[in-house]
Amino acid sequence: MKTRILLVEDDDRLAKLTAEYLHKNDFEVLVEANGNTAETRILDERPDLVILDIMLPGKDGFEICRAVRAQYRGVILMLTARDEDFDQILGLELGADDYITKPVQPRLLLARIKALLRRAPGNPGVADESAEPSEPAELSFGRFRISQATRSTQLGDDGIDLTTAEFDLLWLLARHAGSILSRDDLLQELRGIGFDGLDRSIDARISRLRRKLGDDPENPTRIKTVRGKGYLFSKHDWQ
Repeated sequence: MKTRILLVEDDDRLAKLTAEYLHKNDFEVLVEANGNTAETRILDERPDLVILDIMLPGKDGFEICRAVRAQYRGVILMLTARDEDFDQILGLELGADDYITKPVQPRLLLARIKALLRRAPGNPGVADESAEPSEPAELSFGRFRISQATRSTQLGDDGIDLTTAEFDLLWLLARHAGSILSRDDLLQELRGIGFDGLDRSIDARISRLRRKLGDDPENPTRIKTVRGKGYLFSKHDWQ
């Protein structure tokens, strides 16, 4: 079964070229040009991945992402305007798994899609290369548990609902509990790129994770910021 992608893009030429390129690389591609109907299509058709443009007729990409994220567990890759840092951060804050800037370079888009799908749970036809054979399948810290095998997270009796990208970041931090990981470390592991001094995607996801984990945003103790160095997942403070 081919991996299904819903491309939400109102530029007919760009949508056609992108769809043809992805078809050639063995993906099934559906196209939607209207923001007002995109939300319904995502929830009804449940594609494996959504490529979601921000500027659309009707609802914009932000509105769509906000509306579907709680019910749609697939991957959301947002298309943002070049150098619009606010767009990138807002998209990630609303639950997008990643973003890519326009104009889209087809080979970069394909590489980003494959990297995201490798980590998506239960994706047909895509091998999971994200886990190392030697790493544990589950980690526990007090009342907190995270399982790579089931891609689930629990704090006490409550499950924590995470996007694919949020889970990957939290698992990476937990796997290195007690050690500081720099933004460069995290980006290299999660996206295969180095930190350019401007990318705020890690910071945005950390902020979302802290909220979901009940961490104090003003004085976080579970995922700590080490000024000038990076982030540290605490082995303690999980009672």
